[in-house]
Amino acid sequence: MRKILSLLLLLVAADGYATDSPVVMIVGDSLSAGYGIDVDQSWAALLQSRLREQGYEHRVVNASISGETSEGGAVRIKSELETHAPAVVVLELGGNDGLRGFPPARLKSNLASMIEASQSANAEVVLLGIRIPSNYGPRYTQSFEKVYRDLAEEYSLPWIEFFMQGVALDESLMQDDGIHPNASAQPILLDNAWPVIEQALNTDPKEMSGQPAAN
Repeated sequence: MRKILSLLLLLVAADGYATDSPVVMIVGDSLSAGYGIDVDQSWAALLQSRLREQGYEHRVVNASISGETSEGGAVRIKSELETHAPAVVVLELGGNDGLRGFPPARLKSNLASMIEASQSANAEVVLLGIRIPSNYGPRYTQSFEKVYRDLAEEYSLPWIEFFMQGVALDESLMQDDGIHPNASAQPILLDNAWPVIEQALNTDPKEMSGQPAAN
């Protein structure tokens, strides 16, 4: 089922684009996979329309899987990179790690391996930060959120602190489960992510070192 979903998203996103068009690859969980809504309503599909409107030739490959953790992403990132050879990789993972109480250090290690693999493949990386409810206490929550800031600084990444900004606490923008954004929320998610994605699109590949920034 996961492979079928990814293939459908790929086909929808790539419609009308040459196979040699530069790729923006999204590696995320249900927030980016379009869980519970039509594929063409997801923020990933809207991103493809935004790119076209802004004159970019890039095509979007949505390699997101509902329920994915950072560990799952780390396991499959090299295969995805080899298959799609993206110019830009958008990482939106960690929510499921946090909901399961996984150690923030493990999240950081997994995301770091994905960042390094992507940079080694000459892709610019964008990091979409995630915040979680304080179920495990403020210390855990703060450590979890700090992972994204630290990685962005260490690897000099375009990033945002909270991908679900303006959505998470608005019941009218959430599905009945209170976890997943509905179709009305998707344009907001795109607007949240767009500035850093656009920044990555306009980065000169020669400026990418593929190594962590010096402390």
